[in-house]
Amino acid sequence: MAASTAHRAHRDAAGSLLELDPELGCLLTPERRSAAARELRVRVSALATGEWDVGRLGEADPAHYGLLVVDGVLAREVVLSMMVSTELLGPGDIVRPWRIEGEPLLLSVTVRWNALSPVRVALLDRRVATQLGAYPEIGAVLVDRLAGRAQRLAVTQAISQLNRVEDRLVALFWHLAERWGRVAPEGIALPLALPHRLLGEIVGARRPTVSSALAELARTGRVVRREDGTWLLTGEAPSPAEGEEGEVVRQRRRLMPEPRAAEEPPHESAPAPMASGRGEELRASFEAAHETAARRGRDLEVLQVETTALRARTDALRRERAERLERLRSAARRRR
Repeated sequence: MAASTAHRAHRDAAGSLLELDPELGCLLTPERRSAAARELRVRVSALATGEWDVGRLGEADPAHYGLLVVDGVLAREVVLSMMVSTELLGPGDIVRPWRIEGEPLLLSVTVRWNALSPVRVALLDRRVATQLGAYPEIGAVLVDRLAGRAQRLAVTQAISQLNRVEDRLVALFWHLAERWGRVAPEGIALPLALPHRLLGEIVGARRPTVSSALAELARTGRVVRREDGTWLLTGEAPSPAEGEEGEVVRQRRRLMPEPRAAEEPPHESAPAPMASGRGEELRASFEAAHETAARRGRDLEVLQVETTALRARTDALRRERAERLERLRSAARRRR
């Protein structure tokens, strides 16, 4: 892994992937988890707070998976026409500052990376990628992480389209609290020291407008900034009015073009008479296909058993996450 030495807090070190990120093994059986913890070793680099120069990462092997954020908070800033849009990344996120196809040419943008706190990243290189082939359960979690990041970006985009900046900020704070929030005696604590400028880059507003909106939220007691720069949420998470979501979807569907009438299926031509001597060949082909289908059926049964076990573990993880979110909401309601 290549990185600017000016932004390393320590030398690179090696570590067990599952010890660094235990949740990656959530779908593994105890035996496979122990084996994966021994076999999957990664190189870990530490980044100091400040700008992270990723220029030399352009030389990284394109077969590398990417970098796994172990701890700390990274800001990915996209600059377009003097405007900045920021994405926050934290433990468990996978970043890939290099691209196979290079930077886009038609729309010129600049991407900057900043460590908002001391950060450690683990390199998922080509060797680790090869080893992960023996552990598809971990691969499924990695794909789920990527899908989760895409979902968070979509939610952030939706937040930036709310009319009032106060509503954008409240929605953003609760969106961040789902990941970083902690139950506190006064409400939900968000242990991120986010300045007004950075909040504006996330919700799509100017810093003075953000400052005014935060002052109003503090006056009403919905969002309070602590002395250390972190935030406290004292109200409830925003939710759409009953029936509002369905109405928006119905209006959107009215804009879709009407489906075309189904075309008439083509007329089937009469089958040609079977050529002499082809019967035995076809019979042998049918028997081979039957044997292949039977073998695949047995493989499918094994896969179904494994899938059932994975689904059970996934359901358990979802229940744990739902219980955590319910504890956050209950704590918020009690503080009202």
